[in-house]
Amino acid sequence: MKVEHPDLRFTYRDYTLMPEGLSYELIDGDFYMVPAPRPFHQIIAGRILNALSRYVEEHDLGEVIPAPCDVKLSEYDVVQPDILFVAKRRLAIIEEQYIAGPPDLVVEVLSESDPSRDTEIKYKLYSRFGVREYWIVDPKGSVQILSREEGQLRVSQTFHSGEVLTSQLLGDFRLILSGVFRPLSA
Repeated sequence: MKVEHPDLRFTYRDYTLMPEGLSYELIDGDFYMVPAPRPFHQIIAGRILNALSRYVEEHDLGEVIPAPCDVKLSEYDVVQPDILFVAKRRLAIIEEQYIAGPPDLVVEVLSESDPSRDTEIKYKLYSRFGVREYWIVDPKGSVQILSREEGQLRVSQTFHSGEVLTSQLLGDFRLILSGVFRPLSA
């Protein structure tokens, strides 16, 4: 849900004054209230986080960080991706309060309430600020990978449940998607 004020453009300082306990993102100077994710959204994000964290740690590639964690792209743009990865050579962007600049990889699990925030608004933002790879995860069973080409994020691959996800950014990383999208056991 977008909180719009056409005569105002909010900044990071305004963002820090928002009440605790609610989740917001600041995009192009406008606040977006972010409802709590549904359980299956979090389960999928957790499964991806576990696999990605293991791989990055085993290969000493950098840091994987789950939400909530502020990523300050500009004074007018602060987001909280579901999962982010910062390569070892860029660890200096991890500051005490926030990530200061674009992560190398951003993973967003689509929200049922507003998938266009991830597929359109955040896609444009991540592309503009230089994210190298962006995974858009549809809880219905697919992952679209967008990679940086000619200065923009472009769809490079789409993987479906039952397939093995690979990443240009992460070398020989492999993620079996049937495990990511497996239903909850009773």
